Amino acid sequence: MTESTVASYALTDAELTQFNRDGYFGPFDVYAPDEMESSLQAIRPKLVDARQGVYHQGEALSGTTNLASYDRHLDVDFLARHIVRPQLVDRVTSVLGADVLCWRSEFFPKYPGDEGTDWHQADNFANVGKHPQIVWPEDAGFGGALTVWTAFTEATVENGCLQIIPGSHKTMNYDENKIIEYDSEIINRQDKNGVRRGFYGYDYSQLQKDPNWTPDESKAKSLVMRQGQAVMFWSTLMHASHPHEGKTDKMRLGFTARYVPTSVRVYPYQNTLAEYGVEVSLEKFGCVLVSGKDEFGHNRFVDRTVNGMPFAPVR
Repeated sequence: MTESTVASYALTDAELTQFNRDGYFGPFDVYAPDEMESSLQAIRPKLVDARQGVYHQGEALSGTTNLASYDRHLDVDFLARHIVRPQLVDRVTSVLGADVLCWRSEFFPKYPGDEGTDWHQADNFANVGKHPQIVWPEDAGFGGALTVWTAFTEATVENGCLQIIPGSHKTMNYDENKIIEYDSEIINRQDKNGVRRGFYGYDYSQLQKDPNWTPDESKAKSLVMRQGQAVMFWSTLMHASHPHEGKTDKMRLGFTARYVPTSVRVYPYQNTLAEYGVEVSLEKFGCVLVSGKDEFGHNRFVDRTVNGMPFAPVR
């Protein structure tokens, strides 16, 4: 394939204008449904057995959401190929520029009967941890990460699809430096404005700048996606998810990849990761350069998975 015929998924000027206004873009196609389903079935045993994961350290497995599900692109080859797919990276670099790294990935399963995820925003990701996890340059005038959320299964209102409030990325309603307490006893037991919503053992409202403020859910949009589609949004965009109503016995599974420019410092103040009541070492962690080059030297990078597969985009 010649350079002139290589497919580009970069945002058009109109799409970039829409993204800057609304804080999100999509849904867009990444995989055909049958391709996504066959890939999911192939990797499912690896997802259940996280012993190769960089945070598999015993206590990391506790809790409804656990750190063992973080950064599986570092040990699962399909996920390693996923985070560098042009369908994702071309769109991400349209916003962030040519020099971009992936600093985190996460699985978000929602099982029948699970509560919805509470409304939240993330700027420096100190929200449920001990320290800011990403730090932009002082002159950037901005923060947050660009998140690409891919529907590994169908995502509907009934099984807990994402919700967003378009345009809300421009104002942070939360102070991530405030103290938020983990309590596993409140999982699936909270009610927010008549909807079962929680945040994996946290009450995210503890971080509100104004304790009396509530999100304007009249402006919310539900992001229904077929299997294999994705949506890209700023982590500072107000987002949540519906509860899984249990009308089907199938789980909803989303997978996120989070991107920032190489100028951003990742985990600058810590050598451990503490969330959800546990703490694990970052010894095996490394950022992945998905586009361009790193001229800053802030961060530790890895160029291949723990299995030895290079991080290389395939067109």
